[in-house]
Amino acid sequence: MPRRLLVLGSTGSIGVQALDVVDRSDDLEIVGLSAARSWEPLVEQARRQGVRRIALADPEAAAQAAAAWDGEVLGGPEGLVALVVESGADVVLNALVGSAGLGPTVATLGEGIDLALANKESLVVGGELVMQLAEATGARVLPVDSEHSALHQLIAGEQAGAVDRLVLTASGGPFRGRTRDELAAVTVEDALRHPTWEMGGKITIDSATLMNKGLEVIEAHHLFGTPYERIDVVVHPQSIVHSYIQLCDGASLAHLGHPDMRVPIAYALHWPERVELPVRALDLAQVGALTFEPVDMETFACLRLAREAALAGGTAPCVLNAANEVAVHAFLAGRLSFLGIAEVIEATLERVPATAVRAFDTLYEADRLARECAAEQLVVRAAS
Repeated sequence: MPRRLLVLGSTGSIGVQALDVVDRSDDLEIVGLSAARSWEPLVEQARRQGVRRIALADPEAAAQAAAAWDGEVLGGPEGLVALVVESGADVVLNALVGSAGLGPTVATLGEGIDLALANKESLVVGGELVMQLAEATGARVLPVDSEHSALHQLIAGEQAGAVDRLVLTASGGPFRGRTRDELAAVTVEDALRHPTWEMGGKITIDSATLMNKGLEVIEAHHLFGTPYERIDVVVHPQSIVHSYIQLCDGASLAHLGHPDMRVPIAYALHWPERVELPVRALDLAQVGALTFEPVDMETFACLRLAREAALAGGTAPCVLNAANEVAVHAFLAGRLSFLGIAEVIEATLERVPATAVRAFDTLYEADRLARECAAEQLVVRAAS
């Protein structure tokens, strides 16, 4: 029997590559698709995959899709949750962008459905509660980020207590090696020119600020139960080493390969099996050299802020994420400078105190307060 798969965020970069993985497999069957508001490509995907039920987070987009297609269309955040709960899926790929992915993550794990997680914000915002929910229902959380997929594979072969440190690699983004002064005048176009990966706008900007790596540190902490002081980040421009682990006997193990997101996607969707993919084999002699550099924490303040929020705990990572989403959106819209992203986040963290997380409602309230505060910071900056 094929594994029944629901893809959330199917029109984005991860979703499109996931459908390519599905098209190459006889072991996966699509039972539902969703997008934020891109209804036309979503309907086209549904027709091509033979799917009769889709969801769009934007109600207006859902109405347009319903008028143009004879299948069932669900709308709004509640529509996404209904799609998950009623899908009959064996595994849900959550490739939604931002904190909007938390609700579907909770719905998936609450139903005891395995989760292939590309939405790192689910763990950044609500990691402790999310992992507790997975443990309670027995659902597996399989990471799709290339770094965490690498760590998952490396750690799987080691006994408890053997792993001393996790090391996440970062390409350094388009501004690697630049000073803070040199970043003052960068444009949106500059920031969107990632040297290695093809990604959506928000994630590409997060990579340019290194916030993406900060979020990944928090994600790794929750996925693998590793204390923050044992999770490091190193800049590796070639993006060949996706992550590595240091072991108690002094040895280190690394996961290597040419950058291709279909590899971690296929690993998560087919786990514990591996499948063949049309990916170029790694020839280290042809690559020639692999280089590594420390992170410039002073220039790339977002990574520092992420680590500080992680150590503060409680709702601080939720506040960090919400402020980052507001600031990145403002930067993409031309209303905030590149360096202003970190400044808005830092100001928001100072003004919205961290509290203990007792329930998901605590997180939703912290998210709301942080967004309001970050928006106020934008108004203040515009007026000054």
